[in-house]
Amino acid sequence: MPKRKNTFPSWRRRLTQRAVHAAWAWAQRAGSVTAEHPAKYRFGALGPATRLAFPLGTVFGEPWIHVGSHCIIAEQVTLTAGLMPDLDLGPDPILRIGDGVVLGRGSHVIADTTVTIGSDCYFGPYVYVTSTNHSYDDPDQPIGRQWPRMEPVEIGPGCWIGTGAVILPGARIGRNVVVAAGAVVRGTVPDHAVVAGAPARVVRRWTAEEGWQPPLRTPAPVPIPAGTTPGELRALADLDEDAVARLAELEPES
Repeated sequence: MPKRKNTFPSWRRRLTQRAVHAAWAWAQRAGSVTAEHPAKYRFGALGPATRLAFPLGTVFGEPWIHVGSHCIIAEQVTLTAGLMPDLDLGPDPILRIGDGVVLGRGSHVIADTTVTIGSDCYFGPYVYVTSTNHSYDDPDQPIGRQWPRMEPVEIGPGCWIGTGAVILPGARIGRNVVVAAGAVVRGTVPDHAVVAGAPARVVRRWTAEEGWQPPLRTPAPVPIPAGTTPGELRALADLDEDAVARLAELEPES
């Protein structure tokens, strides 16, 4: 069988792959945006230990974007304030992101009017939050040429927003809310609720009087006790179901 010509030698390919991956890792480290190394961006506020991963998505209107501390903004996340770049939006911030927020890869937060994301919110990948919606009042004009409708958006602290969820203008999401993947949220969502669907509806809610309704089907996970060593965790992983059941029956030491 004839040999193929111009075959790239395997050792050269391996070296090239290593060089490419090393260069990309360096670019990710060097290109990330922090308060100490903001690059060309001039955010109204960018808290300590917050990082915008490289490559960034579309970012403009950053003087009216305030981001808290210890936030993780993943790759290709779009953050915008205003309808377009280089507008004067006044003295107050338009987009406010609290402390400890995680925005998943490819998410978009479009703040043409006020958008607030509370502290300790976690977004999955490709979440879309917008304060602007198209209007179609005039049947004779292209929809894209008609002036949009704008309503503020507020997401309370401690929320979990699932992959691909859409948060529409006027949404008011309470504290510690779970938004299921792919949900489309508009209107008001109460505290301590789980919403799902398009349009999203409350499928479970916690109140002080009744607890979770409908009741949770599985027990709450138990955190790993402080001081547990990796060796102890590996030993637990090797136990069979009978041994785990016997351990569960043991009374804890007083």
